[in-house]
Amino acid sequence: MATRISCSVVSILVLVLAIHQPFTVHSRSLKSTDPSLTSFQSLEGAIKGQTRHGIREVKRYLKAFGYLDYGEGENDDVALMDDKFDETLELALRSYQKFYRLKVTGKLDADTVKQMSAPRCGVPDLVHPRHVGTNATKPSKFRMVARYKFFPNNPKWPPSQTRLSYAIGPVPKAIPLEEFRGVCSRAFQSWAEVTAFTFEESTSGSADIVIGFYRGNHGDGNPFDGPGNVLAHAFYPTIGRFHYDAEEQWSFNPGLTETDLESVALHEIGHLLGLAHSSDPNAVMYPSIPPGIIHRNLSQDDINGIRALYPEQR
Repeated sequence: MATRISCSVVSILVLVLAIHQPFTVHSRSLKSTDPSLTSFQSLEGAIKGQTRHGIREVKRYLKAFGYLDYGEGENDDVALMDDKFDETLELALRSYQKFYRLKVTGKLDADTVKQMSAPRCGVPDLVHPRHVGTNATKPSKFRMVARYKFFPNNPKWPPSQTRLSYAIGPVPKAIPLEEFRGVCSRAFQSWAEVTAFTFEESTSGSADIVIGFYRGNHGDGNPFDGPGNVLAHAFYPTIGRFHYDAEEQWSFNPGLTETDLESVALHEIGHLLGLAHSSDPNAVMYPSIPPGIIHRNLSQDDINGIRALYPEQR
């Protein structure tokens, strides 16, 4: 249903606290990786049973995005520090290939290496419930309907809170604030048109959602990795935090090496509302977006997902 967003200027600096706040209890949904993980070309062709320099980086990448889990404690730490291509890594690669609809080989083939090197959202594709809340004790997969997905326990905004305010936090000088406000307004409006939510920019200095640009370790336990790989991340309901990596090449009209601000905003707002990553490459909620690509229209998969999460709004 169509709604209207009212806007007024506000700029606040956000200090993201630790938990009940994000990541230690509410969410492990935004795990960044080391910049060295953006290139795996030297490992192309690696298979189970081999020991090759750099395999540990593949393990860290797959762990960061929810595919690999050796368990808590010492076993996890030891396994992640070696370069052995073991059975656990092979199984994790198979899960990764299945999610991205690649040929399921369990090997570091060319298509898998290419996908792992693509710029992407920092939210994991798979999340174990023990990373979500105190009542979750056993790992399980996302609830899956079509290709859209929800986070474990289906976190969402309460029925009484369909009017959400947002504020703009720190924005680099190279990005004109008024143009960026337009990006945010349009992205929120796209979601408002298919839900009962309304969004308005805050005038009071407080807001349900805060959007800003940050570099490296910015206080939420999930440091950005510099240019390449992780572009942005967002918290799911009801934390309301959305962070761009300030070191990326952002643009309102991207060229071949730049990333579209509005396309990423549309994606991250989906996380703020409770959608996880979709395995549909045509969906806004697909995890990766190449430089120069503009994806500013919700797909039917995105619409079906948000309406399934909030059936009371239909």
